[in-house]
Order: sequence, then structure tokens, then C-alpha cells
Amino acid sequence: MKTCDFRLAMAASAFLLSACGDDPFSVKWVADPDTVQLYALSRPEPNLLSAFDFYNRVPKRLEAVGTGNQWDLVVDVRDGRFVWLPPGTLGISSDAGLATLEGVTFETADRAPADTARYVKDEPVPVHLDRVYVIRTRRFRGSFSTCNYYGKIGALEMDPIAGTIRFQFDVNRVCNSLDLIPPD
Repeated sequence: MKTCDFRLAMAASAFLLSACGDDPFSVKWVADPDTVQLYALSRPEPNLLSAFDFYNRVPKRLEAVGTGNQWDLVVDVRDGRFVWLPPGTLGISSDAGLATLEGVTFETADRAPADTARYVKDEPVPVHLDRVYVIRTRRFRGSFSTCNYYGKIGALEMDPIAGTIRFQFDVNRVCNSLDLIPPD
């Protein structure tokens, strides 16, 4: 195909897409809350699901603390209390962090903090049943830029005997968007 023909075809495609009102690069995000159960990292059994990859929405096994960085958050028990552990607490370089929201519920939390200083990256964050947390994922390479994705977390149950925590979460699928509730 000649350069002129290619440009003409691209222009026609762009015109047809814009005439239909569709943006071929827009991400259609709908609320999709889910729940997951993780085990405390300090449990004596090997290879339990202790970490979570929020972008791909899957729990992960942390076979050794220093191996891999394909996760955003780990659950553990420290001083008898459940804590969220961003990767930096385990010495792993990552952009993933956690911010605590107060005075909102999981359903009403609508926006992640824009202030990057509010995200804890290298300290344990105590888990409370009456709080909502915002996760900022590790950085991903997109087609046109690098992206963090933001989501919300709410602890539902903590079982200190079993060493498990069950929480609900939802993640915005739009690159770098701070919205925690999809647009209408």
C-alpha cells in the first residue's frame, strides 16, 4: 500500500469511528467489586496465597520475599494485628502504595487521593474493618505511557487463628485515573 493510500485509509477510519461516537482508545470501565481471601505471610505453611495483584485481580504465592514483583500488596500479622504490606516494606522497589480513607464506606469512596505523599509505600498499614483503603498499583507500561491503576479495598473478616483476611476490592481499569466509581 502506498503512503498516500495508507493515510487516506487511516483518515477514513478515524472519520467513521468519530461519526459513530466511539473512541477506539477509551477504556469502558464498569464497577466489578469482588472478594478475596489471603493468608498471613508469616503462616508456617509454605506457598500460601499471601499477595495480591490488583491489576490482574489474582492472588499470588510469595515463595520467597525477594523474588518477583508481580503483586501490589501482601497481608501479614505483626505484633498480633493484621497489616497490609506494600512491596517497599519487604525491600522491593515498587510504585505500589496504600492510602487510608476515613469517614467513607466502600460504596461511597469515589476518588483516590491525588497527593502522592498520602500513599504508604514502605511501612506496614494496620487493617481495620471500619476503614477503606486505596491501592495504587505498581507501574505498568501502556501503549502510550506508564500507568498506575487505583482501586479501593475494604476488609470484611479477619481470622487470627487461621491467619486469614477476607476483603472486598474494585479497581479502575483506566490508566492513571483517580476515580473509584465508574462514570454514569
